[in-house]
Amino acid sequence: MRPETHRLAAVDEANLVLDHAGQVNVFLVACVLESGGFVGPDGAPDLVVFRDTLRERIVTLPQLRRRAVARGPLHHWVEVQPDLDHHIRLVKTVDGVAGFEQACAELMSAPLGMDRPLWEILVMPGAHVGGMGVVLRIHHAVADGISAAAIVQKLFDPVDSQGVSAQAHPVRVPKQTRRRDLRHALGRLGFALRRVRLTLAGREVGPTVLLGERSSRRAVVFMDADLDALESHVRPAGATVNDALLAAVASGYRALLSAAGEQIPARLPVSVPVALQRRGASGNQVGVMLVRLPLGEADTDEHVRLIAEQTRKEKARAREQGTLEFMRGPIGAHIMDRVARRQHLVAGFVTNVQGPVGTFRLAGAPVVAIWPVAVLAANVRLGVAAVSYAGRLHCSVHFDAENVPGAIFARAMGLELARLGV
Repeated sequence: MRPETHRLAAVDEANLVLDHAGQVNVFLVACVLESGGFVGPDGAPDLVVFRDTLRERIVTLPQLRRRAVARGPLHHWVEVQPDLDHHIRLVKTVDGVAGFEQACAELMSAPLGMDRPLWEILVMPGAHVGGMGVVLRIHHAVADGISAAAIVQKLFDPVDSQGVSAQAHPVRVPKQTRRRDLRHALGRLGFALRRVRLTLAGREVGPTVLLGERSSRRAVVFMDADLDALESHVRPAGATVNDALLAAVASGYRALLSAAGEQIPARLPVSVPVALQRRGASGNQVGVMLVRLPLGEADTDEHVRLIAEQTRKEKARAREQGTLEFMRGPIGAHIMDRVARRQHLVAGFVTNVQGPVGTFRLAGAPVVAIWPVAVLAANVRLGVAAVSYAGRLHCSVHFDAENVPGAIFARAMGLELARLGV
């Protein structure tokens, strides 16, 4: 009997187009574990127990049990039995958090083989005293940030500090009320045409170290901040934690550009994904908004207010428009991929995924921290990703270490997050 197959959704096929030499379109989730379960008191892992535990959960995750097989110019998902000796494996010991960060950076340039399901889980001893690091890599054709978070939650055993099962925190996407009148339809069409024009010819960013051909030398920096404190600080201004994150990112850009000897613009546009209502079987259901980060002399609280004014409007507009026009299928993705190598519309990418309530265990080992690491695409040399977990906002900065002083960016961003969390 032939295995069941079905064609990739157009937007998932588009994400395969964006994976090529120099651009690995793979999302990464890095975790630090303490001893317990499959992690012994000395920090040594029992891979047999680990694989046996995850094998039962992978049965419930069809996304991890299929590979993309070419059928002419397009691909079909084909059901396969994943080889867990390959997909879940022990790799070299790393030297503390700094070694863990560097290992994650190197993985952001390592492609996943198309001859297998497009994911892997790597066990890295040494990332935590008495524990270890675990890295999940999953291709964007399989999952966007929201889908990847859902997969992680099904792989882990969710328990809170009292041993009570914790529930996944659902992403609340407001239902769209679509008026069908002609004026509304024309308004959407007009905005779509403006987005297409901006994608093809927008030039809001001048010559800068932030854009250009990327080297193969990557770096990643992890940081975190108190989630409740951030929310308490910005809520009176009508802002969100994501607005606070963007304000801290703005401080990072200001410090980086100053260190690079560049003129600091009043505003710097970045691309920010926006969750859409989940419909159908596609692993990618995300819109995008353009946020112009204020980099002027005003204090960060004023920057938070200015950012919140934008995101309230742009988030609703992004959800109304849906998936970016060029990412609705492989033909558009090919066009965007070529144009994006010379684009000057955005200076960076910032993504924030709402995490679960409670804490996790992975095959019995307590999960101390989780960091997502974002893809660097087009000609962008620095990106920021964040997820909420265990009362903290866990952030990563991923950058081209050959061309960008990303450590300066990360230091300034971390200081601003700490200040906003006071």
